[in-house]
This record gives sequence, C-alpha cells and structure tokens, in this order.
Amino acid sequence: MDQLTRRDVVQMMTAGVLLSGAVAAGAAGDDRIIISGASGQLGNAAVKDLLARGFPAKNLILCSRTPESLAQYAKLGAVTRFGDFAQPDSLAAAFAGGTRMLLISIGTGAGPRPVAHGHAIDAAKTAGVKQIAYTSWLGISKGDTQGIAVDHIATEDLLRKSGVAYTFLRNSLYMEILLPQAVRMVADGKAVVPAAEVRMGYVSRGDCAAAAAAVLSTRGHDNKSYDITGPALVGVADIAAAATAATGKAITLVPADPTAPPARGFGGPALAFTSTAVADLTGHPATSIKAFLAANKDKLLA
Repeated sequence: MDQLTRRDVVQMMTAGVLLSGAVAAGAAGDDRIIISGASGQLGNAAVKDLLARGFPAKNLILCSRTPESLAQYAKLGAVTRFGDFAQPDSLAAAFAGGTRMLLISIGTGAGPRPVAHGHAIDAAKTAGVKQIAYTSWLGISKGDTQGIAVDHIATEDLLRKSGVAYTFLRNSLYMEILLPQAVRMVADGKAVVPAAEVRMGYVSRGDCAAAAAAVLSTRGHDNKSYDITGPALVGVADIAAAATAATGKAITLVPADPTAPPARGFGGPALAFTSTAVADLTGHPATSIKAFLAANKDKLLA
C-alpha cells in the first residue's frame, strides 16, 4: 500500500480548510464512515479522497484484516480496526459507532461472496449503520446475469431486503487492467485488433474511489444505483492511440487472424456503454484512456 507522504498530508489539510464547508453542507457533522477493506487499493484511495474532501479523519472507521497497515491514517486521527468477513464475530466491534459504510466487494477467499457480504450487512445493521454504499458490477444495469454478476445480484438483493438505505456503485472494469496491454503495444510497435471487438467503458480505480467518497460524504443517494464508467468506450485502437500520444512511439494496428479462437475475458456487450455518473457525483470528468496512459508514461517505456 502506498504510504502517505508529508506532501499528501499537507494537501489533505489544505483541502480540509477549503472543502470542509462543502462537506459539512452535505453530511452531518456526527457522521462516522466505515470503510471495509481500507488497506486495499480501492479502500485506500477512497480514504484519501474523503480526507481530501475535508472529511474529518477522526470520523473515519477503517476496517481491515491488517489494521496495522493503516497506521498512517491512525496518526491523522482515524480509527483503525480488525474486521474479517470470514470471521463474522469480528464485525460487531469493527463497525461499532459507524453511521455510513462503504462495503467493498471481496474476493472468493472468504467463501461464497454473498454469504460473506451478508455477514457484513447484518453486522452493519446491528451497529446502527443507516446507509451502505456497495461496490457492485456495471453489467447488472444491462441485464448481465452470468459469471461475476451472480454474486453482485445476490448481494444487491440482500441490501434491498436489509432495511438499510443502500447505494449501488456499479463499477465497470478498471482501466488499470489495460496497462500491461499498452506496455506490450509500445514494446512490439503493433496491436492486434480482435474480430468483432466490443469496446467497453473502462474506468480508473481512482474515479471509482472518488465516486464512492462523494456518495458517502453528501446526501441524496439513498436507494439509488450509479453506473460508474469512464468517459468513452475503449478498444484496441483507442489504447494504441493513447499509448502513442503518451510515448511518441508509433503502433501499427493489425487485424486478428480470422481463424483464431475469440479472445476470452470479462465484459462484453453489457459493459459497452458509458454514463456521466463520475462527473455528476464528483464534479470532475472521468479519466480518459489518453489521460490515464499519459500519467503512466514511465511504465509504458520501462
């Protein structure tokens, strides 16, 4: 996990002075926000975004299986606690005192995800949490009921039935997964364009975190769903063009062998759309593939 630098802290304190009024106008001063999985990449980014918005560190309850890794935030006044969805008995103490919660979807290591998520939802309700923002799956909005969608549909159903106000943050595929592909394009000087390619609305992890922070720190999001996507559909040609713009390296587009088996992976038509939710929630446009690869120029040229 990235460590906070002195500059990070100064920027957060400055942001707190500038933005605390805006946050106070949208969220009650006694709100205490729980972040599950706070030591993970998305949770960590959401914490930083909340601090940058001026949300008081003392009103953050950061839960993780490795709370010692959150010491940088404890120094700012945040509460750090052990919590493991696979150990339901740990969750009551982990969530105690929280009023709003970011429930970050977990992997499969804790057993069936809906069951583990259900433990967290039950514990949050018992603790008195009034709103749970859940990181769900974009494809559900377009009728996806296969693969990864199954667990997210089940968790959304648990939340609807819980009696706690919910907010579904239906995230698209992370733009970060495109970086290795872009690195190969730059190294090879070519990019293979699949037949019948489906361009998708990839979104940066930072934008997902910013959207979550906005939902947790402002009012008006109860029982709503948001499609969290990038600003445009992205395919191989778009990645290649952005990589060239970032590095100056020419990349030739090559049609895929029509006899080759189709590429397999997540996504498909259910992710082939975009929304304005990131901009609507955060006040800034979602990160484009061009901006994302420009920010990762050093990795493209490594």
